[in-house]
Amino acid sequence: MKQRDRVLRRSFSPIAGRGVRGLRAWTRRYLPVSSRDALLCVVILSAAALLCVLLRTADKSDVYVSMIFLLAVLITARVTRGYLYGIVASFAGVVFVNYVFTYPYFAFNFTISGYPLTFISMLVASLTTSAMTTQIKEQERIRREAEMEKMRGNLLRAVSHDLRTPLTSIIGSSSAILDGPAALPPQAQRRMIEDIREDAEDLLRMVENLLSITRINGEAARIKAQPEAVEEVVAESVRKFKKRFPSLPVSIRMPDEMLMVRMDPILIEQVIVNLLENVVMHAQDATRAELTVEHRGDECVISVLDDGCGIPQSAMPHLFDGYLTRAEHPLSDTTRSMGIGLSVCMSIVRAHGGTLRAENRPSGGAALRFTLPIDADISGAAP
Repeated sequence: MKQRDRVLRRSFSPIAGRGVRGLRAWTRRYLPVSSRDALLCVVILSAAALLCVLLRTADKSDVYVSMIFLLAVLITARVTRGYLYGIVASFAGVVFVNYVFTYPYFAFNFTISGYPLTFISMLVASLTTSAMTTQIKEQERIRREAEMEKMRGNLLRAVSHDLRTPLTSIIGSSSAILDGPAALPPQAQRRMIEDIREDAEDLLRMVENLLSITRINGEAARIKAQPEAVEEVVAESVRKFKKRFPSLPVSIRMPDEMLMVRMDPILIEQVIVNLLENVVMHAQDATRAELTVEHRGDECVISVLDDGCGIPQSAMPHLFDGYLTRAEHPLSDTTRSMGIGLSVCMSIVRAHGGTLRAENRPSGGAALRFTLPIDADISGAAP
């Protein structure tokens, strides 16, 4: 609740910076100027005007004109950002109705009985609808920010716990080597050095994941999405994974067609590598992994499958929130966190406009699947 209150105060403080600076910030948020939104506004109003012209050939009355332009205002307010273009569409709708489609045509006439009240009512209704629609969008944005705040908090708690184990191991092993090198046989020293390297690699992976979370959740962050061949991204991800874990067999199943998906290839590679590493570190009794790519409708579905013991049902609700405790869920081993990696994957996939889910396979083992929209706008810009 406190996190949500902070987000609300930050979002609805119009002159938070005081003076001209605060006013400019409020204007950018609630009255943004966008060529895309301006084009949408023009197209929608033009379509409404064309529809009225076509209907005029079948019905000479003008009773339907106000409703058509009111609908155009509703659609404009829904598909554009902020209040500006909904307000512009409201005024433009009133002008169209009075000037173009009401007798005398191509002339303003507010003297006819009942028309002034009708036009004023339409304008007020249009402005109110635009404001309400924008408010709904703003509330949705606030809800997403509150979820991000919660995820950050969960990640911070998880990291504070998970960083201690490898750091403690590194300090202990290095101290043993430095304090008593003569008392340790060469094989024991080599084993300790290998443990230090492995723990350092775990720390590096955690830092990389945290940097990705910061990049995705930052207010000014934007995903650098560009068309990429899924086959190349998958191949590069498997190559990176096999470099670190050469012993686990990984089979790849791709569709016959070449899929081009807009994505940030570095982030999606990190998602695939994290899911494959999850098989090695947390899938008990897993002997192999399978990576599949499918084209389903307007989505690309990428799945990582294993033949292990599956995921306990008690772990499912907290699998992606970054706070999966080892005491409650023994599938996490004693040195590595499952929650952080999957939480990072969830954040990256959501930022691309996709979904990530986990399930147990009927034949045994687990399946982690994420989707990416094909030919979708995944710039990550806030609505």
